[in-house]
Amino acid sequence: MTEEIDFILDSTKESMEGSIAHLEKEFLNIRAGKASPAMLGSVFVDYYGSATPLSQVAKISVPDARTITLQPFEKNMLQVIEKAIMIANIGFNPMNNGDLIIISVPPLTEERRRELAKQAKTEAEDAKIGVRNVRKDANSDIKKLEKDGTSEDICKSAEESVQKLTDTFIRKIDELLVVKEAEIMKV
Repeated sequence: MTEEIDFILDSTKESMEGSIAHLEKEFLNIRAGKASPAMLGSVFVDYYGSATPLSQVAKISVPDARTITLQPFEKNMLQVIEKAIMIANIGFNPMNNGDLIIISVPPLTEERRRELAKQAKTEAEDAKIGVRNVRKDANSDIKKLEKDGTSEDICKSAEESVQKLTDTFIRKIDELLVVKEAEIMKV
């Protein structure tokens, strides 16, 4: 019977780690003042009829903290990429010089920093909800095992382990949020 408990605990931990990984990925999309290729992660280009990530149709580089340059692999993609960046509505105004697309990353205003910090809080809260849902599922699986004859002591111990995992991952989410907020608010 403890094999089943171990399986539940392992899959619970794995799912909670997935919530953390998703949160870190979402935090990459929230810009913190300086230019980064990750800022364009949500941009998809119409490449011969299919939506393709920008990174697959152009070389993205960051020559300095306020500039992103894009060099398309095919010259005829310049206007398409420019249009895709405008449609993505990420607050950038791309400039096309015939060879490259240059994006100037404007410095963040205090108001925009607060909005981004609020967005980061929302993402962290979503991750916490995900972790709590995983805890709920694990506890219901443990309850089923208890009904099927697993000893009450083993089930109580398993529920405590699930709660410890939950507390650990919630703490980790809070730590990630503090770091991201500091990064956003730093001028």
